[in-house]
Amino acid sequence: MKRDVKKYTDDFRLKVALEYLNTDQSQKEILNKYGIQGSNCITDWIRKFELRKPTSQDLEVRLQMAKSVKKTKLEKHQESKIKKLEELLKREQLKTEALDALINIAEENLKVDIRKKPGSKQ
Repeated sequence: MKRDVKKYTDDFRLKVALEYLNTDQSQKEILNKYGIQGSNCITDWIRKFELRKPTSQDLEVRLQMAKSVKKTKLEKHQESKIKKLEELLKREQLKTEALDALINIAEENLKVDIRKKPGSKQ
């Protein structure tokens, strides 16, 4: 009985090969993940695209490059702006919680409906 041969695009092959090279997953795990039948497919694709596993020296160079990349003034400004906005959001959330608690207490103690009912006319 003849097996169905699946055709994979080069983009897919490259993606799978790079995933194998850049993760700690075994070929078998990746083959199962994508439902690939051939046991040598990934090895063949690595050869086809002339890829190789990064060496420890390659990884060290990447790490050094990542550390040496400095943030621009714009990035620093945007980060500080984001931090300020997050603080403001946190403060407003606390304020909203406090006001909610205040309304709940007032409604309980004064027996008066303060919140607007859904569907009521303005």
